[in-house]
Amino acid sequence: MVINNHFESNRKKLDGLLRTDNTYADLTALQRLRNYAETMAEIENVIVVVSDMANGKSHISAGEFARSLGISDYQHEDSIWENRILSLMSAEEQEAKYIAELSFFHFVKHQPKNRKGNYHLLSKLRFRFGDGSLHDVFHRMHYIYDDGRNNVRYAVCIYGPLSFDFKGRSMIVNSVTGITEEITPAGRDAILSKRERQVLSLIDTGMKSAEIADKLNISTHTVSRHRQEIIKKLQVKNTHEACRIAKSMELI
Repeated sequence: MVINNHFESNRKKLDGLLRTDNTYADLTALQRLRNYAETMAEIENVIVVVSDMANGKSHISAGEFARSLGISDYQHEDSIWENRILSLMSAEEQEAKYIAELSFFHFVKHQPKNRKGNYHLLSKLRFRFGDGSLHDVFHRMHYIYDDGRNNVRYAVCIYGPLSFDFKGRSMIVNSVTGITEEITPAGRDAILSKRERQVLSLIDTGMKSAEIADKLNISTHTVSRHRQEIIKKLQVKNTHEACRIAKSMELI
């Protein structure tokens, strides 16, 4: 597989964002989720991944579908990422998955605490199967929060064959109301403010902070603050990488 250095870097950033302050270990909840995963894998033949944010580990229940992917022996990862599954995707697909998950993270982050658990992410991903053929795979991702609904405690990802016409690439679903929201530029507005997108667009043209400050009639200190917030929100190393990610997300 072609190594995507951008994706690997960004994945580490999202890893840190998800695992922030997740130090509480609820073994009862983990066992309950693992039992759920085993049942789902057996009944629906899907692959279910339970990622433990506090301990940085993933537990995999491989249903019959895993045989098609050539990973029927897949059981454990010392990471919150399902690396063997990711290895079946192209670098471009991996980056698209990262962008969708970053969008979902920020969307849920801005929801009221009592509603955060109502949402999950649906995505259509392109996989290379064990026989070398390419197929679309249906991916569902749920976040399980701590008691205060402040931090993601576990993530549950489900992979299975795409057996229906799924329009678009990724969408956010409210499992209580059934309302869906496709991840589009409009749906990503919660990630960067209008002013931050303005600043990043000007950075992308090559303008320096002083020039941006003059054009927007703000101080250079404010421009620097926007730069820091953009890097933090997009979980990247610098504004150059922020421009690349923002373009991929159609934010600028």
